[in-house]
Amino acid sequence: MAEIMTMGEIIVEIMRGEVDSPLDRAGIFKGPYPSGAPAIFIDTVARLGHKAAIVGGVGDDDFGKCLLDRLEGDGVDCSSVIKNDRISTGCAFVTYFANGDRKFIFHIGNTPAVLAPSPSEDKLEGLKFFHIMGCSMMAELSFGRRIVETMKAAKAKGAKVSFDPNIRPELMKDPECMDLVNDVLDNTSVFMPGKSELRMLSGKEDIEEAVQELFKSKPLLELIVLKNGKKGCIIYSRDERIEFGVYAIEPVDATGAGDSFDGAFLCGLLEGKSLLDAAKLATAAASLNTGAFGPMEGKISPENCQKLIDDNIME
Repeated sequence: MAEIMTMGEIIVEIMRGEVDSPLDRAGIFKGPYPSGAPAIFIDTVARLGHKAAIVGGVGDDDFGKCLLDRLEGDGVDCSSVIKNDRISTGCAFVTYFANGDRKFIFHIGNTPAVLAPSPSEDKLEGLKFFHIMGCSMMAELSFGRRIVETMKAAKAKGAKVSFDPNIRPELMKDPECMDLVNDVLDNTSVFMPGKSELRMLSGKEDIEEAVQELFKSKPLLELIVLKNGKKGCIIYSRDERIEFGVYAIEPVDATGAGDSFDGAFLCGLLEGKSLLDAAKLATAAASLNTGAFGPMEGKISPENCQKLIDDNIME
């Protein structure tokens, strides 16, 4: 029985090995690497010792095998992942630029990544958190609607909703996407945006005003976990504000760091940690993710996270 479940795209990522190598030119790629924001998130949860499950789909091919081998090997319950023998596993191509920007080409629509049905109700029993990534609702609207339906079913069973809007402009093809995002936000207990997403979804430019606007307009909202990249994070409750920086680690690849942060933060909450200690655990997991090339190749474990926390070497 899972403590944390997510539903969304499970894909491989094929990455440029060097910066400033545009995707419209011939060049060398590395991969495939297991990826997809929900997959990175839930793999972190499992590696930190919590019962984790994912709902999604892969092709009955080598890319699908790559993904399931990794997730199941790390302890993720993949019994609600469909295997489709007619269409191929979803994938994304990504390149990096010297200024820190990234560019993606996604092949997710019309792949098994967005065809999974909602899980059976027994899979929702005992669930503590149902986590949603906004990007999962954008590639295919019918899949986004199923995610929202599953969210409501999980909530009816007693689960809380955590939400990382993770808005990808490359996937925003239909205005209804924002309707789904707003529906999820109305049901969210733990909200995990970046600054631009916080401003967009609150309608306020000033960060503190944006936070207060969301707490005022969303009565179910308990925490806003603001991810601020190299500056760390700020955790807001309705009566507390906690700021935490980042650990000093040689950055290699930032892809997936925010997803690992999300998973580790929820693990901290489940373990009864204070908001500050949950932020420390989340930051440690994100740092370990950043220190390796590939979306979920960082050496995340309870021991490695604790070592970073104990060493307490901050940038």
